[in-house]
Parts: sequence; structure tokens; C-alpha cells
Amino acid sequence: MHYKHLFFDLDHTIWDFDKNAEETLNELYHTYKLRDLGLNSPDRFIEVYTHNNHQLWAEYHVGKITKQMLRETRFSKTFIDLGLSPDLIPQHFEDDYVTICPTKTNLFPKAHETLRYLKERYSLHLISNGFKESTELKVSNNSLNLYFENVVISEVVGFNKPDRAIFNHALGLANAGISESIMIGDSLEADIRGAQDYGMKAIYFNPERKEKPGDVEQDITCLSELMTLL
Repeated sequence: MHYKHLFFDLDHTIWDFDKNAEETLNELYHTYKLRDLGLNSPDRFIEVYTHNNHQLWAEYHVGKITKQMLRETRFSKTFIDLGLSPDLIPQHFEDDYVTICPTKTNLFPKAHETLRYLKERYSLHLISNGFKESTELKVSNNSLNLYFENVVISEVVGFNKPDRAIFNHALGLANAGISESIMIGDSLEADIRGAQDYGMKAIYFNPERKEKPGDVEQDITCLSELMTLL
């Protein structure tokens, strides 16, 4: 593979979204004394939230819902799904979650080691469907700004992956050609098929070892595989 530019997704690819969310929600479970409200298990609360959040993000990726709808829905739906009366839902839970979670620093294994290696050989860039404030916090708190020349955030540019417009913007910013660029990410729709539809090659980050679809050329289960593959 002869590339000059590597474009990475952030959440679920470099920054371990689920692990950081779990830490945050465990803290908030105790801060808000959710057991006293009838939610007996933080694990069950996290499980239902994770399911709802993934589903809502999938809808956000393709423009079915807005940022505001995502943020208003994910916890209210989780509390209601767990049997809590709407009038008992903690009012500032979402705000506290959004404040705390982006400060967490759990990355996927070998992230720094891999990025340091690749930085010496390629130009590295981020394309995130995340929100501006939280994405910037994640990048700075984990010193990821040391590696990436450009950080493209969908909320800032006005397009979400898989829209080809965000790939066009990112490659233009990097002064990169399609044939010399490759996308690395965990989302089949947003990252992999989004890049492929634009004409870019893509590598599917697949730490859970899900079955690789036939239209996906390459997958990896650990970021360190990129040091061999590229």
C-alpha cells in the first residue's frame, strides 16, 4: 500500500467511547443516587444507555436526527426504558455527562505507539462525526494533537460522514489526492462505505471481531496492525 495521507475516525476507533462512557456513568450513578430512584444496577443502566446511544448515533450519522434530539433523547429514553417516571428523571444528568465524559483518557490499545510510528511516515488527519466541544477536549486531553495535522469535525463543516462532502472537505484541507489517501474507522456506514463511495480505500477497525462484510476489503482488530499493514 502506497499512501501519503491517513484519515482516522476518533470515537470507537482511537478514543474508547464505550469504556469512557462506562466510567462516567458509574460516577453519575452514584452522584445522582440512582439506586434510590429504583435503578438497582449501574451495569443494567449502562447496558440500556449504550444500546440507545449507538442507535441514536446511527440515526445522527445519516441526518435522521439533530444533535439536540440526540442529546435530549438518549438519557430520557434510557430512564423511561428502565421504568423511571419521566418526572423523576434527573434534570442535569445529560449536562454533567457531556462535561465529564470527554475528559476521560481511555484509548484503544497501542493507540499512542501506533500513531507515533505512523506520524513519522505519513500525514495524519482526523474526521469525526462528533460535536465540536467534546471532540476538541478528547483531542487535547489525550495529546492527540501531537499526531494530527487536521481535525475535521462534522458539526463545524456542516456535513456528517458518510456524506461525500465531508471527505471532499477533509482531502482539500490536507491537499491530498484520493488515490494517496485511506480512511480508518469503526463504522461500516459512516467511515468505510462513506470513504469507498467517495472513491477512497478504507480499513475497518473491528476490535470485536465481527464478520467482515463482502464489500469491505480490509479489517484490523488492533491499531498496532497498522504498523505492519502500512
